[in-house]
Amino acid sequence: MQKENSAPTMKDVAKEAGVALGTVSKVVNGLPVGDSYRIRVEEAIQKLNYQVNSYAQGLKANRTYTVALLIPNTIDPFYAALTYHINVALLKRKYRMLLCTTDFDPKQEQEYILMAQHNKVDGIIGLTYNPRLIVEENTPFVAIDRSMGPRIPCVACDNFAGGQLAAEKLADLGCKNVAFLRTGSALVNEPNKRKVGFETGCLSRGLSYEMKILDDADSFSEFETFLSDHIVDGKIIFDGIFCVTDRLSCHVLKVLRGLHQRVPEDVQLIGFDGIRSFGSMDYYCSTIVQPVPEMAEMCVELLLRENLLAKPPLVCLPVTYAFGGTTLDGNAGDGC
Repeated sequence: MQKENSAPTMKDVAKEAGVALGTVSKVVNGLPVGDSYRIRVEEAIQKLNYQVNSYAQGLKANRTYTVALLIPNTIDPFYAALTYHINVALLKRKYRMLLCTTDFDPKQEQEYILMAQHNKVDGIIGLTYNPRLIVEENTPFVAIDRSMGPRIPCVACDNFAGGQLAAEKLADLGCKNVAFLRTGSALVNEPNKRKVGFETGCLSRGLSYEMKILDDADSFSEFETFLSDHIVDGKIIFDGIFCVTDRLSCHVLKVLRGLHQRVPEDVQLIGFDGIRSFGSMDYYCSTIVQPVPEMAEMCVELLLRENLLAKPPLVCLPVTYAFGGTTLDGNAGDGC
């Protein structure tokens, strides 16, 4: 008989369900049993409000069923979406996520790595900016957007193809003279390939192009100066612009409006990421869409894969183009 005010045990569940203790153990651990036994055990668990001791389970299996995620922040819509879908992928596998927001701070990234390792997480997924990040060899790690060596798998979208797709789309829409605008980390990473892909697309389609590239620490106001310098007789000389992120694209859209340039009638605009607005879920701008759910699923799958030799050093997932009102391939309208 269960003691008053004491938490129910597995034995209590077995007695309530009228099954052997081993049957309860199998149900709790997700092992196959007959449907009738499983239903009885689940009903007994619910009736008694039995809580599985996941910590004790972890000790037996030498696992904590916890994965750490290092991400710059959850304010940026792309990072927020990635965090959400990684958590969903982990929950499907009955893992918990330890969220570590780093604010692009290399020192903070390393401190979180140490904290995660001290807490015996089963692995770490990281979108990091520390070129000297140290991760213990026995700690499974999957990187996002940055290759960190042959031992650590990297998951990214096909950034080169995305840049090329943007150039080809602008060419298909009648653009002849285009601009590439970028702000980002000087660290070598996969998103840098958007520039090379765009150049390749411009060259293959005979597009004239100029580039304005800033570091993360530079002010966005330099883009306004760049665009202002390319207005002749009240009209911008570019008929197409590719921005390396949707966030930058939204900023540039506002700058263009302030300069009395019409989007998309005077100049067409394409961003990168596939960010949607709150509520309507429309795209903020015409954009190259990253497959965020698939990227998240791949990160988790690779992290939990036990055979290290079966983990590829780089996985590039395909991107797509989506109309968002800042190009002429749909009903023209405001994009942001």
